Amino acid sequence: MADTPHPYDQLTPDAVMDALAEVGLHGDGRLMALSSYENRVYQLHLEEPVQGHAQVVAKFYRPGRWSEDAILEEHAFAAELAQAEVPMVAPLLLDTRSLHRHGAFLFSVSPRRGGRPPELDDVEVLEWIGRFLARLHEVGARRPFAHRPALDPASFAVEPRDWLLGNGAIPLEVEGPWRRACDEAIAAIEACWAALTPERLRLHGDCHPGNILWTPDDGPHFVDLDDARTGPAVQDLWMLLSGERAQRQRQLGALLDGYEQMRPFDRRELALVEPLRTLRLIHYSAWIARRWSDPAFERAFPWFGTRDYWEGQVDMLQEQLEAMAEPAMVA
Repeated sequence: MADTPHPYDQLTPDAVMDALAEVGLHGDGRLMALSSYENRVYQLHLEEPVQGHAQVVAKFYRPGRWSEDAILEEHAFAAELAQAEVPMVAPLLLDTRSLHRHGAFLFSVSPRRGGRPPELDDVEVLEWIGRFLARLHEVGARRPFAHRPALDPASFAVEPRDWLLGNGAIPLEVEGPWRRACDEAIAAIEACWAALTPERLRLHGDCHPGNILWTPDDGPHFVDLDDARTGPAVQDLWMLLSGERAQRQRQLGALLDGYEQMRPFDRRELALVEPLRTLRLIHYSAWIARRWSDPAFERAFPWFGTRDYWEGQVDMLQEQLEAMAEPAMVA
């Protein structure tokens, strides 16, 4: 456990309730912390409904991660999606504002929406998600982000690699093999990236099954634009694929069947699936290492930083090198 105080240590239940009371939200005493590592997220039952909502979800942003302008840009994108009837859970406007401050924390409040993870082996479910992703991308293509970064090899691989090496995050006995595997992987990613010039648009950015809530009547709705960035459309598709290659191929076909009912998809981007997976692998290690002073990370990832962990990362990078050398999936 980290010995030095972390900013989130100040975010006690009383502090959360005080922050929400400042924007006119008064709880009935039921406050539940929801699963989130990057930010702190709470579900609150209200004494009186606000804008028709008896329950809301408050998100307190990790201090120092995003600028206020970048968070407001996330909110504007969510509002733009909601206005276009894309099923996105957008922050509520409270006293005309979507972003609020309490002490060291910026926070937002959204309506609480129910649902469960989608059944990604169901072709109809995948087609439905594909249609909504296409609509999300149609809005995302209208204008660029001004304050949020791009998803690219420089920001998701080169910079994280340099940070890990520069901060001594890797055990010395594993550092050489990891550096060599990482450098080789980055070279392969950059070669693939340079060979393509696909459209870059505003993305959800972290579209894994946990960020899609499914209800049988209404289908999918998307949550958490915290990782919204500019990048290729396929970024929002590949994390919905799982299993062996044949299974992923079927899932991809169903997603694109739905997607292309609403918007064209550049099939050349399929060559980026394994490079994007490799980018996430490298970025993930740096993400945990940078947040190790947060006690929640030490509790959640007790295996991180060990020799076994980094040797496993070397093995996975080598597997990704083989995957990136294979022909791209087709659909």
